[in-house]
Amino acid sequence: MLTAEIISVGTELLMGQIVDTNAQYISQRLAEAGINQYFRATVGDNHDRLYDTIRTAVERADLVILTGGLGPTEDDLTKETAADVLGYGGDFILHEASLAAMERRFSHMHRVMTANNRKQAMFPKEAFIMPNANGTAPGCILEKEGKAVILLPGPPREMVPMFDESVMPYLLKRNQGKLYSRTLRIYGMGESAVEDRLRDMIDSQTNPTIAPYALTGETTLRVTARCRDDAEGEALVRPVIEAIRQRLGDVLYSTHGEQLHEVCARLLTAQGKTLAVAESFTGGLLASTLICVPGSSAWMLEGCVTYSNAAKERRLGVLPQTLAAHGAVSRETALEMARGMRGTSGADFALATTGIAGPDGGTPEKPVGLAYLALAYEGGEEVHELRLVGNRERIRGTGVLEALDMLRRRLENI
Repeated sequence: MLTAEIISVGTELLMGQIVDTNAQYISQRLAEAGINQYFRATVGDNHDRLYDTIRTAVERADLVILTGGLGPTEDDLTKETAADVLGYGGDFILHEASLAAMERRFSHMHRVMTANNRKQAMFPKEAFIMPNANGTAPGCILEKEGKAVILLPGPPREMVPMFDESVMPYLLKRNQGKLYSRTLRIYGMGESAVEDRLRDMIDSQTNPTIAPYALTGETTLRVTARCRDDAEGEALVRPVIEAIRQRLGDVLYSTHGEQLHEVCARLLTAQGKTLAVAESFTGGLLASTLICVPGSSAWMLEGCVTYSNAAKERRLGVLPQTLAAHGAVSRETALEMARGMRGTSGADFALATTGIAGPDGGTPEKPVGLAYLALAYEGGEEVHELRLVGNRERIRGTGVLEALDMLRRRLENI
């Protein structure tokens, strides 16, 4: 089986000025292609250190994938250094098609292409060139003695499509077999509890394998099969997923990697229902999460942030006596918020959130993290009391997940 290493190039990465999302993406795609990865490195824009890093990687791995350092400036050294490692030296030639594409791009942007940009169209004559439809730096693949060094641009908006369109087909052609994975998402049961329920399955796994991962507020399982193609992979993972579903029950909300807001969107669309949200402690985060889904205008009618008591009264019709008797953070206020939102919006479902996100504002009777979620719909309504923990950001984020799971369960009639 092929092995690969990833090298991320750029002093800005070492200084923490940029988060390296490229390496994460490439690692995920390598796993999909059934290619093992044991090492990953980040190196600055220095020829000698980059040379040593590439040389070590070439000695250990079949494939070495580098991102960054393909620009027009003097400190963009990746292509030249990789050629040195492979013994190509300075024997570079101009790739006319890349130069022409670069000139068209500058013309389209109404910018003048400077002379140093020509450097980006210079390659070792043995290189396989990968066009860049989203930037000026083409990528390339250099092969020697069964090894391959793959050079990709640093900006993710350029790297990702180039990897998908050019690198992935190359990897699948070289590697016999692949890995097929399905991602299961769980809400309402922590990683340790999930692992305990599945302990015997995990201990006895061979092919497929089960790997649990904890996310903020959620747990995911990755079920992966080594296979010849997707059809065989699906046939291998399907019975394992069904066995997991039987053990976990309704906390397993997706077997295809969908997030909670995506599941809610799919259910609302399928049922032809509409939604409106009224938020207090989540401060618009719930509505923002929901409208991340393309096409959300078909079912999302409106959302409002009624942070003050006056806004709750004026916009949602919460009664002054309710606020006086029970306070803004209460079961009664949450229900009146949801009722008012549904009544004024005309939505089939209305979600409301009210709580204390902290770090201040809590009391012994109503501590930081106390929150209420209410859902109003035709023929019923419900309210949940929560005792959330963490900082302000975590409390708000968990409140959104709880609200989405509440809606999801109602839509699925759980």
